[in-house]
Amino acid sequence: MSGVEVITFGCRLNTYESEVMRAEAEKAGLNNAILVNTCAVTGEAVRQARQAIRRARRDNPHARIIVTGCAAQTEKQTFAEMAEVDAVLGNEEKLKSTSYRFLPDFGVSAEEKLRVNDIMSVRATAPQMIRHIDGHVRAFIQVQNGCDHRCTFCIIPYGRGNSRSVPMGAVVDQARNLVESGYREIVLTGVDATSYGADLPGAPTLGLLAKTLLKQIPEIRRLRLSSIDSIEADQHLMDLIADEPRFMPHLHLSLQHGDDMILKRMKRRHSRADAVRFIEDVRRLRPETSFGADMIAGFPTETEEMFANAVGLAEEAGIAHLHVFPYSPRPGTPAARMPQLDRGLIKERAARLREAGQRLHQAHLDKMVGTRQWLLVENGGLAHTENFTLVAAPGLRPRDLVQVAITGHNGKHLDMQLLAADAA
Repeated sequence: MSGVEVITFGCRLNTYESEVMRAEAEKAGLNNAILVNTCAVTGEAVRQARQAIRRARRDNPHARIIVTGCAAQTEKQTFAEMAEVDAVLGNEEKLKSTSYRFLPDFGVSAEEKLRVNDIMSVRATAPQMIRHIDGHVRAFIQVQNGCDHRCTFCIIPYGRGNSRSVPMGAVVDQARNLVESGYREIVLTGVDATSYGADLPGAPTLGLLAKTLLKQIPEIRRLRLSSIDSIEADQHLMDLIADEPRFMPHLHLSLQHGDDMILKRMKRRHSRADAVRFIEDVRRLRPETSFGADMIAGFPTETEEMFANAVGLAEEAGIAHLHVFPYSPRPGTPAARMPQLDRGLIKERAARLREAGQRLHQAHLDKMVGTRQWLLVENGGLAHTENFTLVAAPGLRPRDLVQVAITGHNGKHLDMQLLAADAA
């Protein structure tokens, strides 16, 4: 191979940062290299990264393999001891060209491979300017990094550090760059995006940032948020939901569970009633809004009744896009020291929660049939509606906005008939 290849795992923030990594590595003159941007959210994510590294080495015996991301930050020794790995960079180091300019020689010891700083010492998130996100028609912008909360199941703060925000002016500049490059949809992303601005002068909020972007850059056709914590939603955000058609009617919520005792043991800051109230408030302001949510099955001490409350919340809230995670103990977290459930029971409950999610998704697809929708056409003959429902769009050109009639669905995606196109 030649050039720089990036293998990305995990969240949208990683997707964004992978483009920064590629640009910084190329700026440094790196060639014949594979950058692996890992995720640490579950043990399975770490296992998949290790598997991908071994496969990359088999396929590219002479390339440099550089591992970074959250798993590299939290389990640096694990990756440094892999014979296939040539260097391990921390989450801060991966965004700097100097890190790729001074790499260790081949065949060095595990300790010599390490370029991983103490992430808790990082106090600011530098704005990163990119004009292209490979393989995507929607553009992601990092507005925040890190997390000040310490949910008992979560290792991510130890991979990302404490919360720090990108200044509003830099976010506006990045969005303008991407719109000028032809992107018609912008997605604001972060580790804990709704904590945006608490560390900036004047403490602007995520809602105010979104308002500012839409006001200053009228060329933005669609604006989305990545995962949010509903307890941190502010009035600016609620105003956008009610009054701004360019703010997309889809919110992905970090719910995690539906039982109040488990939420307390997770050290979450919302109750079941808080989550239901927020969803009801949003639907009252904008009825077509769809919701996604992350939920964990099999958290330590979870009884059958507690699990039923999680399923019940998903059903009561009508979660159209449910992301289910079987609980995975992460070393160093408080939940890993709690009484654990049997792995077979965890998997069984996760499967049941996914089945409930599939039923809810089918009901959502049923409701969409017969409606008219505007789609952003993506690669591979697919598109998404404004409320983030997948649509088959064969023969249409990526990045076009088209209006369609929804004619049916196959259980996975909607089918459509083209009505009008806005290809400008």
